Amino acid sequence: MKRSRPRREASRDSSDEFELEHDGSRFSSVTVLASLVPRAVARRAITASVTTDRDVYERDEPVEITVTFENRLPVPVELPTPRQRRWGWTVDGYLEASDERRYTPERPATFDFRGGERKRVSVTWNGRLERTGGDRHESVVPDAGEHEIRAFVATDEGTARPADATTIRLE
Repeated sequence: MKRSRPRREASRDSSDEFELEHDGSRFSSVTVLASLVPRAVARRAITASVTTDRDVYERDEPVEITVTFENRLPVPVELPTPRQRRWGWTVDGYLEASDERRYTPERPATFDFRGGERKRVSVTWNGRLERTGGDRHESVVPDAGEHEIRAFVATDEGTARPADATTIRLE
């Protein structure tokens, strides 16, 4: 007797941010090597750096931010994160230059690196801070002066967190 419905495909790996399918039937030498690197060593093996295209900007001018993460080990590493956010950036301590609450799924994930891999991301901050409260939402131009831009891997609070910061000046 034939089935009326096709069999379901293999389940998707919840830690795969691109939702690629994995059959999970075999371990590769890469996954075995990555599992052998202790988490504390993996956190120390990953470096973060953040740069901007200039040091001085006019107020309300967009800022190009480049974030680079690099695995200094010749073997793959996996950094566990408590939520689906794998990395982030802040301006003066505000995540993505906003005090608005960010919703990320509570499921843990991993930020995976091949041996010696470097990941580079560019984002543009519009030069404004987003402020919320009650029913209001406003976009505020920061005061002139120095402002810190920080990038980080979103590991558990209280653990060594790969991060870097740079300072820009608004005039």
